[in-house]
This record gives sequence, structure tokens and C-alpha cells, in this order.
Amino acid sequence: MLTEQEIRDNLKEVEDKIDGAVKKSGRNREDVKLIAVSKTNPVEVLEEAYNCGVRTFGENRVQELVEKIDYFEAKGIKDIEWHLIGHLQTNKVKYVIGRVAMIHSVDSEKLAKVIDDESAKKGVITDILVELNIGDEESKFGLSFDNALDFVEKLTGYKNIRVKGLMCVAPYTDDPEDNRKYFSKMKKLSVDITDKNKDNNSVCELSMGMTGDYAVAIEEGATFIRVGTGIFGKRFYPEKK
Repeated sequence: MLTEQEIRDNLKEVEDKIDGAVKKSGRNREDVKLIAVSKTNPVEVLEEAYNCGVRTFGENRVQELVEKIDYFEAKGIKDIEWHLIGHLQTNKVKYVIGRVAMIHSVDSEKLAKVIDDESAKKGVITDILVELNIGDEESKFGLSFDNALDFVEKLTGYKNIRVKGLMCVAPYTDDPEDNRKYFSKMKKLSVDITDKNKDNNSVCELSMGMTGDYAVAIEEGATFIRVGTGIFGKRFYPEKK
């Protein structure tokens, strides 16, 4: 586990890289939100990041997410914005509704309907992103690129979910430039969706780019970047008892 100072140093490096990318692309720093991907890290590490100014965390697993939310709320800390960025099973939807700012990983109408139903029960509107399998990789979740427009159109009929944009996990590569074509494709699709839904210009968020390629993602229009190891170092896996 890293020390608070090491996390602070890593955050400074990430921020410098973000600043460089937004300047290069003629964007503003406030156009991009950094999500600190805290999965597998214990709450003590998240507290260190919180002390360094981090207020937006991303988690992959529902149980871990809920435990961390409970921990911070029990301490009276309620200014954290939580994002669920991992695959969500329909039977776990009820645990996150009303507790997360956004669900990044909606990739089926069945899941969307459950989110809508559970949101209606709790009297909330849940912001979601539609996940695309942009590289057509068998090991990853997400809709195919060709089905995205029709899928977003279907979801506009639901009253308790709000489609805010798109999300993807680009293929792993040693050269971030390899993923520029995917990020560019995501941006174009986002524009096409917005043009098709002129009465609803809220479908504009793009969650793309991770530790290895977030600078390129920003240059191509990312509004959310998900950075884990770039902030927290190697993932922490506690020994099994």
C-alpha cells in the first residue's frame, strides 16, 4: 500500500498529464472528471486519497462499493461521489440505487428495466452510461458499436433512468496511440446520438481512458477518465483467510 504522500505525488503527476491533454486538445480542465478507481484498496487507502482532495471514487463490485459507502457515511463523510464502473448483475441493482452518482455499465435492456424499476421504488432518477464493447473482445461486457444508437433510443422511454452518455474499456495495449481510433469512434457516436435526440442534449458524457491511455482519451473527448494504478499503485489483494 502507498503512503499518503505517494498518493499525493501520483495525483500531481496525473493532474499534470490531464492539464497537458486538455491544453493540447483545446479543452478546459473542468471538462474532464477524474474518477479514482479504488477497487480492491482498503478504506484506509481511500481515506488517504480523500485527505489529498479526491472526492470521486469508482468501484467495480457492488458489495465492496456498499461497504465503503457505509464506512464513510458512518464517519459522517458524505461529500464523496461514488461511481459503479464494473459489470452489474440484475439481482444486485437494488443495493446501489440511490447510493451512486452514476452506473457506467448498462449493456442490456433487461438491466436497464431493473434499474428503472428499482429507481421508481425509491423515488429517484438514476444516471447511467451505456457500455460498449468497442474492441469486440470476447472477454469484455458491453454492446456492439452497431447496436448502440437503437439501444439508447429504446432507453429514452424509461422514466426513472437518465442516459447520460457512453462508456468503454478499450483493449489493453503498450502504446496508447493504438486506442485513439476507438476513442475517436466513441466521440463520433456520441455526436450522432446527440444529433438524433436534439430534444435531449444530456447524452454527452464519455467515460473512456484508464491509467495507460487517459491522455489520448481526453484528446479525443473523454469527460470521465478512470484511473486506478496511476493513483494507488498496484492493486491490493488481501490474503484469503
